[in-house]
Amino acid sequence: MTETLSNSEVPKTKSALLDKYEEEKVNEKEPLNPENIKSQTEELPEPTGWRLLILPFTPPERTKGGLILSQETLDRGRISTNVGYVLKMGPLAYQDKEKFSSGAWCKEKDWVIFARYAGSRIQIDGGEVRMLNDDEVLATIENPEDILHQY
Repeated sequence: MTETLSNSEVPKTKSALLDKYEEEKVNEKEPLNPENIKSQTEELPEPTGWRLLILPFTPPERTKGGLILSQETLDRGRISTNVGYVLKMGPLAYQDKEKFSSGAWCKEKDWVIFARYAGSRIQIDGGEVRMLNDDEVLATIENPEDILHQY
């Protein structure tokens, strides 16, 4: 004879793992992203000269299928990313009329593509930002999720 388990008898293993994961998320600082960066821009470095302050794209913590990615995989994705959000621009960015005769290649609040090892990585509370030269921007894009990222 087959017995059905009531909800109170169902093992809590999956639930316990999710609860633990949610607890860890509450205890760690929220990673930087364009939505929550607006309140923290005063704390960020101010780019000088022809430099841009870029916030690298943070890959989602779960796959489309619902798998939770490990912290190591997320860190590897953040390091190897080549897509970012322009937070601030230095006062001389895109001012060289000979070099940028067609105008600025990007503006603040644009998503851009840059070379994998371009710029300087600056560790800040909640993540990392990059300082790029204005001529290191390769392209602009509408949606960073359109670019395939290595996981």
